[in-house]
Amino acid sequence: MGLRFGKVAAAVLIFATLNLFQIHGEIPTTLDEPFDPVTVPLDKSFRGNAIDLPDSDPRVKRSVLGFHPEQISVSLSSTFDSVWISWITGEFQIGENVKPLNPKTVASVVHYGKLRFPMTHKANGESLVYSQLYPFEGLQNYTSGIIHHVRLTGLEPSTLYYYRCGDPSIQAMSDIYYFKTMPISSPKSYPSRIAVIGDLGLTFNSSSTIEHLRRNKPDLILLVGDVCYANLYLTNGTGSDCYSCSFSDTPIHETFQPRWDYWGRFMQPLVSKVPIMMVQGNHELEEQAENKTFVSYSSRFAFPSKESGSSSKFYYSFNAGGIHFIVLGGYVAYNRSDDQYKWLEKDLANVDREVTPWLVATWHPPWYTTYQAHYRESECMKVAMEDLLYQYRVDIVFNGHVHAYERSNRVYNYNIDPCGPIYISIGDGGNREKMAISHADDPDSCPEPSTTPDAIMGGFCAFNFTAGPASGQFCWDQQPDYSAYRESSFGHGILEVKNETHALWTWHRNQDMYNRIGDQIYVVRQPERCPVQSFLLKGVISVWHFQELVDQMKKRETGFIIGRVFSL
Repeated sequence: MGLRFGKVAAAVLIFATLNLFQIHGEIPTTLDEPFDPVTVPLDKSFRGNAIDLPDSDPRVKRSVLGFHPEQISVSLSSTFDSVWISWITGEFQIGENVKPLNPKTVASVVHYGKLRFPMTHKANGESLVYSQLYPFEGLQNYTSGIIHHVRLTGLEPSTLYYYRCGDPSIQAMSDIYYFKTMPISSPKSYPSRIAVIGDLGLTFNSSSTIEHLRRNKPDLILLVGDVCYANLYLTNGTGSDCYSCSFSDTPIHETFQPRWDYWGRFMQPLVSKVPIMMVQGNHELEEQAENKTFVSYSSRFAFPSKESGSSSKFYYSFNAGGIHFIVLGGYVAYNRSDDQYKWLEKDLANVDREVTPWLVATWHPPWYTTYQAHYRESECMKVAMEDLLYQYRVDIVFNGHVHAYERSNRVYNYNIDPCGPIYISIGDGGNREKMAISHADDPDSCPEPSTTPDAIMGGFCAFNFTAGPASGQFCWDQQPDYSAYRESSFGHGILEVKNETHALWTWHRNQDMYNRIGDQIYVVRQPERCPVQSFLLKGVISVWHFQELVDQMKKRETGFIIGRVFSL
């Protein structure tokens, strides 16, 4: 008995030692910050094949007949016990005169279960058709196939489910696919690997990114905006790497909507099995008649907006095991008086860090990029929201938009701060617009401040720095100390949360072998050092209300303040 106990104790000790080595081996951690800034120069031998896949590529061609499902995808609801299944039936139409299909003619049904046969559960959903219309002679209009969204509920955590989707009444059901649900929300349970990609497009380089990603076998995919780049095309299918350079005289910014269908077909082999969560990007704007925008993006994908208390498909939240993800919209109003800010404040206040210790936020345009492209472009969003994310101790932020890779030290208000988030820009998925190469701190590369505001949201908030090495300047004259690592290369990232305090982040270059690592770090949470500052004054007054009261105190509205405090 004693010998057996000794063997067990030795095995436990060996396991613990190996686990500690795995966490604290030679991989750097955020506890070692700040790191000296590193810039990996562009590998000039690597050109990248940022050329769009043609419509003749078999991976983007329609392979089903009639109203059989295609472009099948899985996305998460807000909790582990529910997912969305989405697909399209029928063919799109494009031309000057198009007649939308009637979505009521085809049912939205999913059969599912833990066994291939029989599938004991059935769910019904909703369907829609969208159109992209242009009020100008000679431009081709578009109307989609029938888009179906069905929510499955009552699912068990960490469980493999099989499913078929379609309309059984017309014998138009898909093949059998499968997905695995997320772990239960707990500080001890996490998805094994979460893939993060941005600015993907549909190029030969995109296909390389996806092939690398597939080999890493993710449980979840996060696409941080800019999907298929249909807006780099005219409605007749003529494309360009730079729309404004080639088509500056068009009466409206045109799009070629079939690129969305090509992208859905290309991605189906992956996202029909692995859930994908979408983030609003600027290339999804797609203006059309009656000033409508983001119609394709908001129609084609399912979002857990209602489940997470949001009134918009552009911002929502969801749990993946012990991680709470917050998705924000960089191209929808975000100031304190706006619905998005109010929703964010409420969502953050409801996060229980005892259940979901990790808090990850994502939106498309980065706040902390040192590349010349889009430098300080989203400063107004940063001014509006950074304090709130900092007070609630967001751990990691993922962004896209800049077509390169960059990882920051923990940072807040441009200063290195051990309680700030680590910001990761990963807009290097391989799209047609090619890589970002120049940095704002390169000689003669600092943008003129008046050219930097976001073209969609407008506003000007990016003034010269008032302190630090760049005081009095709009740009640093060397790589900023908050920028830990940057490199111009296509690739993707993998997040592996190990426990409630350690998460491994790995960035993979496309040009490397699958088992090679471009950048890697352990992100370490320190909740004791950095407690959440979500509520002040004994939990009665929120940060926003407190700031409101401070502003009023400055105006000496003392009587109103006392009444306000007791009314909250």
